[in-house]
Amino acid sequence: MIVASAPVAPPAANRNRNTFRMRKVLRSGMEAIELHDERSGAVAVFAHRGATLLDWRVRDGSELVALTDGFVSAEELASQNGVRNGILAPFPNRIADGRYRFDGRDHDLLPGVPAADRLIYHGFLRTMDLKVANVQETTAGISVLFTGAIAADAFPGYPFALKFNVRVSFAARSIGLTVTATNVGERAAPYAAGWHPYFRLGDAPLDSLELTIPASRCVVTDAKLLPLDGEAAFLPVDEASLPDFRQPRPLGAAVIDGCYAGAAPGADGLIRSRLRDPATGRQLTIWQRGGLTHVFTGDTLARDARRAIAIEPVEAMTDAFNRPDCARDIRLSPGATSSFACGVGFDVDAARTSSTSSSNRFSATTA
Repeated sequence: MIVASAPVAPPAANRNRNTFRMRKVLRSGMEAIELHDERSGAVAVFAHRGATLLDWRVRDGSELVALTDGFVSAEELASQNGVRNGILAPFPNRIADGRYRFDGRDHDLLPGVPAADRLIYHGFLRTMDLKVANVQETTAGISVLFTGAIAADAFPGYPFALKFNVRVSFAARSIGLTVTATNVGERAAPYAAGWHPYFRLGDAPLDSLELTIPASRCVVTDAKLLPLDGEAAFLPVDEASLPDFRQPRPLGAAVIDGCYAGAAPGADGLIRSRLRDPATGRQLTIWQRGGLTHVFTGDTLARDARRAIAIEPVEAMTDAFNRPDCARDIRLSPGATSSFACGVGFDVDAARTSSTSSSNRFSATTA
């Protein structure tokens, strides 16, 4: 926990001054950028490796509240254990046995790997070193553009060329992401994106937090966590084995590694899930423009299991490259561009304090 003195209200003449800054940092061996709001003290740190969020803290009263549990060292980032806060592209989650068929051709993402070890998930972007191409600082927040690309021969089993833009938007109480891929090759490519953030609300125990996900269906999987074929992959949430979070529900001791679908968006087209600490009123609102929401309670993490929960906005379901019902959605034609937007905002509900904030105005409007 980091405790800081409460900020002093700035003079009226300075209230419209830009207080958002970016600086390069080396954090436990990880090359990164730090985004900082001088007025509130809020801070977020993103590694160049995959534009991975390493740390995010927001002020509540006199306290800077830790809201994520990212990689803490270069060694941990390299290991990718838990894919902490990783951006997922060109595919989220698993590809069955590391094999898929696209446009009449078979592809093997794990050539030479024996059957017992054929596990691959969450794409390649999270392992790539990206460049900062553009920074925009305003009085409302700061926006940073990370860029990168993969050549057609860069990764086994994925002979497609893509250019990536990752736009990060940071405000006093919110973070927004827009992940954009452009097919710069000569043939269509299979593609989908997502984000794998781990959220916490300070030191509140995970079991005490409440979760809300406005999803009407759950994805049904086999023992390998692969969805069943066709419509058998979906069940109404009140008939599935996963918990029903359509209304706020304590996480308790639930062990979850599953996906929710069929969420109803709001009038602005955004799907919103919420994580709340009933003891303090602190809450996070996770938003996404379409897609599904995967939940993982972090029980198998090598470090600090169940200290944070992964609430993952994803554009497509697990093993989408092998599903006929996803073929149209994952197809990225030559020269075409695909974008997926998501983000998160922090606030404290009115039951605890009369001081409320617009938690994701900057991130949502810049997505």
